[in-house]
Amino acid sequence: MNLLSSLRRALLLLAPLALYTPPALAHLGFPDTTSVTIRRGHPEDMFLGATFGALISRDTGKTWRWICPEAMSYGGWRPETFLWQPDGTLLAATGAALIRSTDGGCTWTVHNYFKSQGLWPSGLASPASNPSRLWVTTNRGASRNGVYRSDDGGQTFTPVMQSDTIVYTAVKVAPSDSRRIYVSGGTITDLRIYRSDDEGEHWEELPQPFPQFPGPRPPHPYDLFVLKVSDTNPDRLWARVSWQNWTYVLESKDGGRTFTSVVHPEGEAQDGLGEYLIGIEVSADGNTLWAATHTRLFRVRAGETYATQLPLPDGNACAQREGDVLYVCGASRLHDWALATTTDDGQTYTPLFNLPDTKPPTCPAGTPTHDICRPYWPQFAPTIEADPTLPPEETPDAGTPPDGGSPGIDAGTDTSDAGTTDPKPDEPQPPPKKGCSSASGLVPAACLLVLSTLRRTRRRNPEN
Repeated sequence: MNLLSSLRRALLLLAPLALYTPPALAHLGFPDTTSVTIRRGHPEDMFLGATFGALISRDTGKTWRWICPEAMSYGGWRPETFLWQPDGTLLAATGAALIRSTDGGCTWTVHNYFKSQGLWPSGLASPASNPSRLWVTTNRGASRNGVYRSDDGGQTFTPVMQSDTIVYTAVKVAPSDSRRIYVSGGTITDLRIYRSDDEGEHWEELPQPFPQFPGPRPPHPYDLFVLKVSDTNPDRLWARVSWQNWTYVLESKDGGRTFTSVVHPEGEAQDGLGEYLIGIEVSADGNTLWAATHTRLFRVRAGETYATQLPLPDGNACAQREGDVLYVCGASRLHDWALATTTDDGQTYTPLFNLPDTKPPTCPAGTPTHDICRPYWPQFAPTIEADPTLPPEETPDAGTPPDGGSPGIDAGTDTSDAGTTDPKPDEPQPPPKKGCSSASGLVPAACLLVLSTLRRTRRRNPEN
């Protein structure tokens, strides 16, 4: 296919898009996967966060169904990570709300406890040994924030730490000791780690002056987030901090008292990631670390001075380890997979999912994912080169887990916003979009389709 044919093909596909307003896309304006979540105790159930909503598989990645963002009740803020509990409950802290689904992603509700108080949940954690215990942090500026605990799977919450001046950015539980909790937070100029050794009954405040980042004059380090705690050692953890537009990955081996920078990308002029850090993953023994940005994946092993940029993925990245398998997000437009697995630290990959293989939702009629997303499918599918045909309606329970609960109003939740994406007056507004995604309606869809078509043409026809 030559360039002229590619343009003609793209333009022919644009007509249906005039009726569709696509969701705002990050990652340079392309449709991409952004996070991987495996249901605890059910490896056949997989969930992918995406710039265009989410994707769900109930058959170990053989089939993936789309969930549009309009049905997920998270407005303009997209969750960075999700939590999928053994009982089938899906949760995410979006930065503006805590959202929850008990029927396999067909119905999403906004938790009323946080919404009613104007709280903005940013961090979410739950120990694998006690899934009914949930921890949530909030980080709304110039407001009262806190750390909140639930002992009933998220039905109700109780504050365990609150402040009128501190924002609490993230929370993590040590896998080897669920009594050990770490929370990151602070003010604009004063960053801290909070540590509890008794499940939140008492907290030790650990100031983080970060002497490696000069002060006291601005710019100060900012955006301290605790990211990971070692599988085997509760005193070993990793965090990130930003300074002068660089992101630094830090490691502590003394329970959060001190941190040292561990990710130094080879060839970079400074010891930090020039791109925004999406997240990290760490091997079971803690001796290999992967750091993902919007476009690249880095790996650093114990004893190495610099992190190595892996050849793949290219154009999009995320990483999630399950046992000895590393799940990695990629860019379908560049290397024909949006999700792959590797068992050799990123040397080779086994593709698991490609965006054009996405299927339309199969939730029961009457649920937001069915009623809102299915009508969008014929217009959305061409933007990821998927088949736009809507198959005949399937049985009412198709796509719903037998133990995933039933649609309806959950205790402590509010369904009044289900299926809407308009930001409320007290919700944070998402950052301004750039590039193709800065426009609305037909324009971003056209950008996506033309760019995707041209990139695929160049990849398949190097002589062009």
